[in-house]
Amino acid sequence: MDLSFLIHALIPSWNSVSLLAGFFTYLAIVGSILPGKLVPGVLLSDSTRLHYRCNGLLSLFLLVGLIWISAKMEFVSLTAIADRGLELLSTTFIFSFLVALVLYFSGCKSKSKGSSLKPHVTGNLIHDWWFGIQLNPQFMSIDLKFFFVRAGMMGWLLINLSVLAKSIQDGTLSKSMILFQLFCALYILDYFVHEEYMTSTWDIIAERLGFMLVFGDLVWIPFTFSIQGWWLLRNKVELTTAAVVANCFVFLIGYMVFRGANKQKHDFKKNPKAPIWGKPPKVIGGKLLASGYWGVARHCNYLGDLLLALSFSLPCGISSPVPYFYPIYLLILLIWRERRDEARCAEKYREIWLEYRKLVPWRILPYVY
Repeated sequence: MDLSFLIHALIPSWNSVSLLAGFFTYLAIVGSILPGKLVPGVLLSDSTRLHYRCNGLLSLFLLVGLIWISAKMEFVSLTAIADRGLELLSTTFIFSFLVALVLYFSGCKSKSKGSSLKPHVTGNLIHDWWFGIQLNPQFMSIDLKFFFVRAGMMGWLLINLSVLAKSIQDGTLSKSMILFQLFCALYILDYFVHEEYMTSTWDIIAERLGFMLVFGDLVWIPFTFSIQGWWLLRNKVELTTAAVVANCFVFLIGYMVFRGANKQKHDFKKNPKAPIWGKPPKVIGGKLLASGYWGVARHCNYLGDLLLALSFSLPCGISSPVPYFYPIYLLILLIWRERRDEARCAEKYREIWLEYRKLVPWRILPYVY
């Protein structure tokens, strides 16, 4: 791919703008009208809490069904995203950049004193634009932070499915592509089955919404997490039966740790006395869970996430580092995030955190880190 072709392919077109606008419009409408469990968010510092309608799984199934029917009627092409991947990447990036600016300037005008919309302005434009100045900004009663996370996860699946359709069309479908698609689809579907767990994550309850989160949700998640699929379109990999079994094992272990840890944390926040692994939970200072996975490592959910990321890349073999961009990036990100989490928790919980660190000395991987 030469430079001139790359530059031309990155130029947004009205088709890419229409695809993105249609996607966001669909999510905004169905997210507001489809039935779904209404989940209360965590208690904010002003003693208020937001509520989230968790109908992402139904929204996703309906969207995939509508796309399939439209393709059968020849209204759309299943390979439209795969054919316009770079266009959509640049279009989404520009959209994220502009949204972050709008969030900054609209946030600066906010007079709200509530925890969700009170602006936190440092005076450094770049810092405030990057990290955001409002915790939970809304547009037409839509919580934008929750909306963008949902859009990113759905976008990831739609890109993968379009790449799969392209692979079938080109006659390059392989065991590697099937394995990659299967693992990603299971992970994404599981996310929406347990969508309510997202309401208690650090991004939702503590991070303000700026370019970092908008770009991460709308660009980074769908376009970089799907790199393996794009790579497999142009590279043939033959997997042995042993490699397939080992890959499945990595995925299952990763899923067990990731989902198990997040479920324990979510259940603990809802009911601090709920048993974990059949025993009453061990709690430090009445606040910090030190049982189950959280008694093994202080951020053991990150270990599960890393194993899952590795399982998405292993179907590509070891001939190139390109498909391993995601797990390598995620390792760096999670170590950075773990350090930030540690600093925040040390400041928030003080002596309780010191006691928890003594009881659970390992950060992510027991006996290693």
